[in-house]
Amino acid sequence: MSKLDRYDLNILAALQHDARISNQELAERIGLSPSPCSRRVKQLEDDGLILRQVALLDRKQLGLTLTAYVLVGMDRHTPERFEHFESVVGRCPQVLECSLVTGMDADYQLKVVVPDMEHYQQFLLGTLTRIEGVSSVRSSFVLRQVISTTELPLAHLR
Repeated sequence: MSKLDRYDLNILAALQHDARISNQELAERIGLSPSPCSRRVKQLEDDGLILRQVALLDRKQLGLTLTAYVLVGMDRHTPERFEHFESVVGRCPQVLECSLVTGMDADYQLKVVVPDMEHYQQFLLGTLTRIEGVSSVRSSFVLRQVISTTELPLAHLR
């Protein structure tokens, strides 16, 4: 990672908050003229600090009202088992996150979003428990989301 100055950090913070901001407005907000601002954004992309820009959708308006955190245990801890599991869940659109974890009675933690309990049951019984090597599944359901953000903390870089 190259040395980030205050302009770079301000660009990253502004784009995390609203990636649709125009280059002109971004430049004004961080105190640069448009051309250098545009070059800096391009450099941050080239350096891999900005991976992509996406639209955040409203789950409830799209009928995706059930969120589950799922702990998955594997029967054997072999690279082949893990690769196969990761390959299968990587193709499941209802899995928003999959993390290999430690410190729990599980190997993976998934974040799953579906319309309702019936769809979750279909995913659980029709896909997840059928993956070779899955030995245990424990699900917790979100009652209310208290904090939801995609913005990473940057203060430690200042």
